[in-house]
Amino acid sequence: MQKNYLTSSLSQELDEPEIGVLDTVTTGSKVILFNDEIHTFEEVITQILKATNCTQQRAEELTWEVHSSGKACVFFGEMVECLRVSSILEEIGLHTQIEC
Repeated sequence: MQKNYLTSSLSQELDEPEIGVLDTVTTGSKVILFNDEIHTFEEVITQILKATNCTQQRAEELTWEVHSSGKACVFFGEMVECLRVSSILEEIGLHTQIEC
């Protein structure tokens, strides 16, 4: 059996952690908004604006996606923020789900 030895300089390189690698990995959750036959486009747009603080155009795009696909991811972020967004959307009876 042959043993492989690392040189001390290579060993040092392998032992040193790469700075910033873990810092760039973000964990987050997403808020899914589901379509319904109760709310108008304007109601949904208004609530998305209130919940996410996105642009009018983005809120309209998301509302159209919910309408045509049955659901859409309307927000991505930390769990605390997802809970806040979901709560605001549900104030008027919209149906949401948070996924990790």
